[in-house]
Amino acid sequence: MPEYEFVDVYVPRGVSRKETTRLLTDHAEYGHWELYRLSVLRDGSRRVRLRRRIIRQVRATW
Repeated sequence: MPEYEFVDVYVPRGVSRKETTRLLTDHAEYGHWELYRLSVLRDGSRRVRLRRRIIRQVRATW
C-alpha cells in the first residue's frame, strides 16, 4: 500500500481561476504534488489538498 504526504493550500476569493491553475501547476511540476481534493467554499475561496507519494528506500544487505 503506497504512503502519501499531504499539504493543504488555501486560495482566497480574489484569486482568478487562471492564477489558481498556474499555482497548482507549479506545485505539480516542481514539487511532484498531485491534486487530491478541491473544495470551493461558499465565499468563493478554494481549499485544495495535494498529495505526493513517499518513496521508502529499502536497505540492501550484503
